[in-house]
Amino acid sequence: MKPESLMMSYGYKPELSEGAIKCPIFQTSTFVFKSAEEGKAFFEVAYGHRQKNEGEELGLIYSRINNPDLEILENRLTLWEGAEDCAVFESGMSAITTVLLEFLKPGDLLLISNPLYGGSDHFIKKILPKFDINIAEFRVGQAKEEVIKIIESSGCADKLALIYIETPANPTNDLIDISCSKEIAKQFSTNDREVYLAVDNTYMGPIWQHPLKHGADLVLYSATKYIGGHSDVIAGACLGSSDLIKRVKGLRTFLGNMASPNTGWLLLRSLETLKARMDIQASNAVKVAEFLSKHPLVEKVYYPGNLTESDGEQYNIKIRQCITNGGMISFDVKGSESEAFKFLNALKLIKLAVSLGSTESLAEHPATMTHSDVDAQLRKELHITEKMIRLSIGVENYEDIIWDINQALDSIGN
Repeated sequence: MKPESLMMSYGYKPELSEGAIKCPIFQTSTFVFKSAEEGKAFFEVAYGHRQKNEGEELGLIYSRINNPDLEILENRLTLWEGAEDCAVFESGMSAITTVLLEFLKPGDLLLISNPLYGGSDHFIKKILPKFDINIAEFRVGQAKEEVIKIIESSGCADKLALIYIETPANPTNDLIDISCSKEIAKQFSTNDREVYLAVDNTYMGPIWQHPLKHGADLVLYSATKYIGGHSDVIAGACLGSSDLIKRVKGLRTFLGNMASPNTGWLLLRSLETLKARMDIQASNAVKVAEFLSKHPLVEKVYYPGNLTESDGEQYNIKIRQCITNGGMISFDVKGSESEAFKFLNALKLIKLAVSLGSTESLAEHPATMTHSDVDAQLRKELHITEKMIRLSIGVENYEDIIWDINQALDSIGN
């Protein structure tokens, strides 16, 4: 069966929960062992003192380690990606920071793409250096050879441990070639040290792009966004091979940033409508982008659907990697911060709020909000200017979304 069908029941047995058709919230901190021998066996597997026997599963011990809501959710999330395993967290940033801390150590080199989400940018550039981790950066449009030179000129090429990219990039929708990034990782790997590739896929969600199929080792999400999709839960997720996710879950256990039973339950609810919601959002975004592209008060639209063959490699990447054009649109108004704020303050249907991927359409000003902590000169070079507005397209009727955008743009000229 297709994932959207399996989202209704995969991994859940009603007979184990009094016949409840939906998985209950297992709001418990700890679980009772049937015997001391069973408790011993569960801990042996949980702490890696022995391998699981054939057919043996990790028993329920303590909700910091595992919980039925969390386990069923993680099993279902693997279906979209074709991943071997998944780890869910209480926020997107906890997923990202746990991965970075697990796969980097003092002296290592981390290579990142630009731009990144503001929270990721802050942690990487202002927190990781405190742990003596070196950072190298590349930008959209730089050829493979240029990126290799950046690594070699860092003076830490032999210490490259992880490549971390975000594609499409927040908020510019710039695309990074996942396969090419993996080739670079392989070039700097040795028999003793593998360089891993982690991809933040939040902008496309698990429906519209599948990084593991293009060579990524780890895929990261702010599950708050499309996966949660209702602006009522904060969560994160990481997917990959069993071996790598075992490492991620190991650190998660001791950092204690696993998702709660209630968070797991809310995400299970959301997964049932994920494809339906995202299909509508992608369809609405096409129509909104078309409207914006023709409006006289819009200077530029940042949207994968606007890419043509004349855009060269960006267009080629989109064709290879992206199943749709997504539901995120950024655009520059004609003017500056004043005109952008006039637009945002005039919105009626679309909500002025950060986050994205929810059922309601959202608008924000990246330069002074989500990306305000990014270096000012870098923001300018990446075209995250005072006239840029970011839209997350919801599931409302597209004609109403366009009406609201149109009347808000009219306010700029008044």
